[in-house]
Amino acid sequence: MPIRIMTRFSMMFMRPFTLSCALALAICAFPLSTLAQPGAPAAGTTTSALPNPLAAPPKPAAAAAAPAEAAPALTPLAQIPGGPVALSVDAAAWTLVDMLSGQVLTSSNGDERREPASLTKLMTTYLVFQALKAKTIDLGQVVPVSENAWRTGGSRMFIEPRKPVTVDELIHGVIVQSGNDATVALAELIAGTTDAFVERMNREAAKLGLTGTHYADVNGLPNPQHYSTANDIAKLTVALIRDFPEYYPIFAIKEYRYNNITQSNRNRLLWSDPTVDGVKTGHTEAAGYCLVASAKRGERRLVAVVLGANTDAGRASESQKLLNWGFQSFDTVALYQSGKPITTLRVWKGAKKDVNAGFLAARYVTLPKGEAPDLALTLESKEPLIAPVLSSQPVGVVKVSLKGQPIAQFPLIALEDVPLASVFGRAVDTVRLWFTSR
Repeated sequence: MPIRIMTRFSMMFMRPFTLSCALALAICAFPLSTLAQPGAPAAGTTTSALPNPLAAPPKPAAAAAAPAEAAPALTPLAQIPGGPVALSVDAAAWTLVDMLSGQVLTSSNGDERREPASLTKLMTTYLVFQALKAKTIDLGQVVPVSENAWRTGGSRMFIEPRKPVTVDELIHGVIVQSGNDATVALAELIAGTTDAFVERMNREAAKLGLTGTHYADVNGLPNPQHYSTANDIAKLTVALIRDFPEYYPIFAIKEYRYNNITQSNRNRLLWSDPTVDGVKTGHTEAAGYCLVASAKRGERRLVAVVLGANTDAGRASESQKLLNWGFQSFDTVALYQSGKPITTLRVWKGAKKDVNAGFLAARYVTLPKGEAPDLALTLESKEPLIAPVLSSQPVGVVKVSLKGQPIAQFPLIALEDVPLASVFGRAVDTVRLWFTSR
């Protein structure tokens, strides 16, 4: 009798347990529509505060793990709130960018369309460097000089149809001497015609996010359909320095000799400021005097774009003013290092219960000197995060603000894989998620 009672007693409790397990397995196999599907987070985020790693005295940018030139794309261009009093610059438009953080320190009429004059050649050289990287041309290659290139007016390198010239010589002629004839010769070499090369310029502008730019020729001669903006030129310059560091030193060369003619680089700052190592001048009557100047002091690099200055000396002095102000008034500090976890996030239905999250590239912020301890950081993480989770998968956003105003935001990624758990593990988490979501 006692044995029968115990058997019946066990069956009374085992049946519900068995049914619960079966139900859980069924739920695991056929996820409820209210829950996220495996491998993709459901809509919704959880916001939490993160500690400020700069609350202690901040580390300078030089202490960061990532190379100084590993600049982010300048999209969007975040303004710095609470900064020093804005500069008065004697030019039609200007912008000043910190390459490490990608932040704009000051700008005026930065999105106004203007004639870029010979600053156009920055895109020309960008495409030439692309061709060198793709090995469709090489530096020692001899380039035939067409009559079209030879007869090109304006500033010239003085190439001749019957005189051999190499790709390397033409690049120096474009960058140092601002030779319109050299630019045409390179464009014809790469694309066959200057018109075909201009099409490539516009396609590349779209890829780089230069939304206020349109090219009509390879040199920047006056044309109603040829325009750019200070912000776009800054973006292009950052991309040029970032993507082709092996060729960037050419922009620092002060003079170049070809065909027994020596010409000086028109960038006056190369002589007056030893930290300036580029980039390009431009001038037409309609565009005024233009200059893109870049300087590197320590691990920081700033890019200043000045458009429509009144004189050659003026574009140099106003650019110098911008660079000095940027270096003296702001700090660029390493907020997070590459590959190091900054937090862990809960993972559902995974072989592990959490995943390390961080960034593949170091993250920097530029802010007024002494303001680093006042930064506020918040994490917006995707919830629920369902396995499988793949390394480099987006899992949230870190938002950075100063005194209640947004400074920057960085996409957070998983730093490791988290595969699916066993059937039983997924079943348990499915039930837990079902109750959590109610």
